[in-house]
Amino acid sequence: MKKKRFRFQWGAFLLLFFYGGLFFLLFSRMFMLQATGEVEGQELAARAAAKYSKESAITASRGKIYDTNGQVIAEDTLSYRLIAVINEKATTDAKKPRHVVNAEKTAKILAEYIPMDEEKIYKQLTRVNDKGEKPYQVEFGSAGRGISHETMSKIKAEKLPGVLFVNDLKRYYPNGIFASHLIGFALKEENKDGTFTTKGKMGLELTYNKELTGKDGKVEYETDAFSYLLPNSEKMVTPAKDGDDIYLTLDKTIQSFLEESMTVVEEEYNPESMTAIVADPKTGKILAMSQRPTFNPDTRDGDNMKWLNEAIEETIEPGSTMKTFTLASAIDTGVWDPNKYYPSGQYRVHDRVINDYNKVGWGYITYLQGFQRSSNTAMAHLLKLIGEDVFFDYLDRFGFGKKTGIDLPNEATGTLLSNYPVERVTTTFGQGSTVTPIQLIQALTAIANDGKMMQPYVIDRIVDPLTGKTINKHEPVVKGQPVSADTAKQVKEILASTLTAEKGTATDFVLDDYEVAGKTGTAQIPLGNGRYSWGSNEFLYSFLGMAPVDNPQLIMYVSVKRPKLKGDAGSIPVSKIFNPVMLNSLKYLNVNPEDVKHVDDTSIQDYTGQSAEAIQVRLANDGLKPVIVGSGGKIIDQYPKGLQKLVKGNFVFLKTEGDVTLPDFTNWSLRNVLAFKSMANLEIEVVGEGFVASQSVSAGTVISDSSPIVVKLKTPAESFKQDVETPPEGETTE
Repeated sequence: MKKKRFRFQWGAFLLLFFYGGLFFLLFSRMFMLQATGEVEGQELAARAAAKYSKESAITASRGKIYDTNGQVIAEDTLSYRLIAVINEKATTDAKKPRHVVNAEKTAKILAEYIPMDEEKIYKQLTRVNDKGEKPYQVEFGSAGRGISHETMSKIKAEKLPGVLFVNDLKRYYPNGIFASHLIGFALKEENKDGTFTTKGKMGLELTYNKELTGKDGKVEYETDAFSYLLPNSEKMVTPAKDGDDIYLTLDKTIQSFLEESMTVVEEEYNPESMTAIVADPKTGKILAMSQRPTFNPDTRDGDNMKWLNEAIEETIEPGSTMKTFTLASAIDTGVWDPNKYYPSGQYRVHDRVINDYNKVGWGYITYLQGFQRSSNTAMAHLLKLIGEDVFFDYLDRFGFGKKTGIDLPNEATGTLLSNYPVERVTTTFGQGSTVTPIQLIQALTAIANDGKMMQPYVIDRIVDPLTGKTINKHEPVVKGQPVSADTAKQVKEILASTLTAEKGTATDFVLDDYEVAGKTGTAQIPLGNGRYSWGSNEFLYSFLGMAPVDNPQLIMYVSVKRPKLKGDAGSIPVSKIFNPVMLNSLKYLNVNPEDVKHVDDTSIQDYTGQSAEAIQVRLANDGLKPVIVGSGGKIIDQYPKGLQKLVKGNFVFLKTEGDVTLPDFTNWSLRNVLAFKSMANLEIEVVGEGFVASQSVSAGTVISDSSPIVVKLKTPAESFKQDVETPPEGETTE
C-alpha cells in the first residue's frame, strides 16, 4: 500500500514540476515582453501595426493637355478593365453561375469587341497552372484595358457568365489623328508592386512626363483580425496631387484644317511623306504642326511611319525655298539690282556645272525675272556679288546650322556645307546643305515681322489644376534681327511677285481673298554616295509662304515628298494643303480680306467623317450657321444632307459623339428646333408657334440625362407686342 502511495506522490510531483516549469517559462516570457516590448528582435507594436494597419491608394489623374483656347487634346478618362472568373469554385449556385461556363462561346463573343484573337482569348479562359489548377480569374493584357463605356455595355448585354469589369483610367485623345507626332502618347505600365502608372512614351507626353504625372494619395486606417474597420480608428487621408495641365500654342481649329487637307492629299497622291507647320510670325507660336504618315495615339496604329517629329528631328535639303534668304542677304548688303541682267542656263564652278531646271535657261534675263522663275544660276551670280563669307554670316543670323531652341526634344541642327566652292554655290539654292522645317519657319518670321526673328515655341503655359496658378509661362523671344525692316518689306514684295508674274513658279498658290507671298521648292533627294534622285515623282516639293503680304498674320511651310503626280505639276499637291489651310485659318482669325465676294447662296457637301470644328468654321465663313450636336470631333451625321445649295443664314447641324451642349434657341424656327431635337435625340417639348422666345434649360448646359426641355415659341406679332425682335431665318433652296 505504501509502495503504491509513493508512486502516486512521485507522479504528482512530476506533474507539478512539469506544469510549474511551463508556468515559470510563460511568466518569464510575459515579463520579458512587458519589459522590452520586443520579440525575435522586432517590436511588438510594429508587428501589430503591420498586421492591423491598412491603407488604400487614391489615384492621381495625369495632367491634361489643352490647345491655346482650352480645348482638350489629351486627358485621363474613365474606362474599364475586362476580367474573366474561370474557377468553378466561384459559383455557389448552379442556377446563377459566377464563372465562365462555355469558354468557346465566350471567346468567340469577346473577340468581336476587344482587339484579341479568339484563339488567344480561349487559351486565357482555359488556362491552368503548373499543378493543373485553374486560377480564380484571368485578364487579357492591353486588349482588355481601356475599354470604353459603349463597348462595356455591349459586352454586358451579351450576358456572359463570369465576365466582369473594373473601373480604370485611360489616357484618351479625343481628336484621333491630331498633331500625333507632336503630342505623342502615354501608356499604363505595371509597377513591381502590381500597381499601374501612366507614363509618356513619345512627344510632349514623354518630354513633360514629370510635369504631367501626379502623385497618388492614400487612406490609412486600422482593422481587426477580420479586416473590419475598428470603431475608434481614425482615417488618415493624404490627398492625391493631380499632374499639371499643359496649354499649347496649337489652335485646334487650325490644326483640324491642316489634318483634313493633308489627309486629302495623302489619299490622292500617296506621297512617301509630308510635313507642314503653321505659325504666328509676330510671336513665334506654332499654331499647327503635322506630318504623314501618322498614327492615332489611342491605338498607335500607323503604316510605314517614323516615330519621330520630322519637322524638328529630321534634316532636309530644302531646295529653292532657301532662295528666300539668299535674296534677303543680297538686298540687305545692297547688291540687289532687280533690273540688272545676267546669263541664265548654266554657271561653271571649276569643273562643275550648275544648271537651271530647264538647263538651257532663258538667255539674258533680269535678276527679278530669275528669282520669279526660280533660277539657280541667278543665285550663283548673287553669291559672287554678296561674298561667300558675308552670305554664310547671314545664314548664321537666320539661325541655320544651329538649334532654334524650340521647347521640343531631339531638335536637329542641320549642316551648312562650305568646304568647297561648289558647296557654297549649291547652298544658295538649297542643295547640299541641310536644314530643318522649323528652322525655315523661324527664319521666315524675320521676313514677315519687319526683320525681327522670333523663336518658335509650342508650350504656352503650365498650370496647377488645383489652384489654377500658372507655374511656367512662355513669353515670345526675339532671336535677333538678321535683316532690316526695309529689306524684309522688299523681300515680301518680291516673294508676292512669284505668284503674280506671268512666268512665276508659285501661281498655284494664289488665293481669291488674300495676297500671298512665298517661294516654291523642288529639291532633289540625296540617295547617298553623292547621287541624287531624278524624275517628277522623285522630288521633295515644298512651299514657304505668308499672308496677307502687307501685314502677315500667318506663315506656313509645306513639303510633299515623292508624290504620285499622274501628270500634275509638283506644286499642285503642295497647294492643296497650303491654300485651304491658309485661307480658312485667316478667315477663322477674322483677318479682313482686301476683297470679299458677296453671294446670296452657297453649296454644302457631305461632311461625314470630317472634323466638326473645321467644318464649323468653313460653313460660318460661307455665311451659314453651323451647330455642332455633341462634344465635337468626327462628324457622324448632318442635316441638311450634302450636295445642295443653302441661302446664307441657314442652319447646318453637324452630329458628333458625346454629350450635347444646349444652344441658345432664341429666334430659332420650329423647323430648326425639330431638326436639332432629332439629331440630338433629346426630350424637347415645343409649345406655341412661330419662333423661339424662351427655353426651360439655359444655353450652355450639358445634357447627360433624359430630363424634358420645354421650348416656347411665339409668332412675330406676339413677339412684337412684347418688344421682342425675331428676324426670320434663311430657307433651304434646291
